[in-house]
Amino acid sequence: MTYAVPFNRPSLVGTEYAYMAEALQNGHISGDGAFTRRCHELLEQTIGVPRVLLTTSCTHALEMSALLLDTEPGDEVVIPSFTFVSTVNAFVLRGARPVFADIRQDTLNLDESRLEALITPQTRAIVVVHYAGVGCEMDAIMRIADHHGITVIEDNAHGLFGKYRGRNLGTFGQMATLSFHETKNITCGEGGALVINALGLVERAEIIREKGTNRAQFFRGQVDKYTWMDLGSSYLPSDLLAAYLLGQLQAAESIQRQRRRIWERYARELREWADANGIRMPVVPEHCEQPFHMFYLLLPSLEERQRFIAHLRDAGILGVFHYLPLHLSPMGRRYGGKPGDCPVTEDLSDRLVRLPFYTSLSTQDQALVIKTVTSFRPAGKAAGYDSRAAGRLGRSG
Repeated sequence: MTYAVPFNRPSLVGTEYAYMAEALQNGHISGDGAFTRRCHELLEQTIGVPRVLLTTSCTHALEMSALLLDTEPGDEVVIPSFTFVSTVNAFVLRGARPVFADIRQDTLNLDESRLEALITPQTRAIVVVHYAGVGCEMDAIMRIADHHGITVIEDNAHGLFGKYRGRNLGTFGQMATLSFHETKNITCGEGGALVINALGLVERAEIIREKGTNRAQFFRGQVDKYTWMDLGSSYLPSDLLAAYLLGQLQAAESIQRQRRRIWERYARELREWADANGIRMPVVPEHCEQPFHMFYLLLPSLEERQRFIAHLRDAGILGVFHYLPLHLSPMGRRYGGKPGDCPVTEDLSDRLVRLPFYTSLSTQDQALVIKTVTSFRPAGKAAGYDSRAAGRLGRSG
């Protein structure tokens, strides 16, 4: 089906074609060419981190983090049940057992108040996911992790340019990962990056990324030949993708301005309708700066959510739900997951719907989405729901 307003449309800022042509003219379109190096430098400066390495996807960046941790059978990794499957697969592939954590009612991030109860002597890492680019409660999480000597990894697929208490997301854990998938603010179609904050991991990360060889050192003239040094795989994206990505990164300020306008218009023009119909909009705590990655609504029930998606579809608008609880998936159940383990995840996952949100969303198309949304009337409000109380948890604009 073709939609008048799709859920997502890849953005184009104008310099991508010229940069890709330049990469072709340079005669180097495989990994770690000139454009890859420029992306590394720009990201390191923007985020304020020691090292960034582009990867073929955020999934592969997560897999690299699991390799760098020497994750092995017998290890446990605490992971929110409300996340994309790549977050857990990276560690399960190394033999680790996932321990699924529930999320907060307000931000839909890992509930730090329940974290310590999930830690055992086998816990190797805590993986936090900054949902919608809104920061997890990193002060509390880092205190718990430091107390137990546990590594923290930030899955920051949504959160480039987001901040927690004035500090960039991706700078708290020993490692963090980024996504440049076409649904993200900054994109190259498929791509990601590993952010390394622990300097002692940089050399080995380069080796793992280069198929387990010290090829990067060879090209820098540090060794006279390269050889197999460690586990690894081919995690380098083409320099053509890096060329596209550089154009996007250089236009980040204008991209973010446009996305902020779209997000704030949704928040402003849907507020009265949402309050009147028992529907919750995103909550952004005062101490968090979000990167305007997505705009979602929480409907009163699963049935109302499905009615709402159908209502949008009838108007030619694509709205989508998001993550299903990992602990209730077939694989999650193999690791002991069962209904009731993560009640907030189970509830909110059923009720969440994401509205169309992309950088080139026109004012006219957004007006159509808003008009269609506000013409929807739920059959009844969720029992016990108080939109004003939810608003007091933080701000939604």
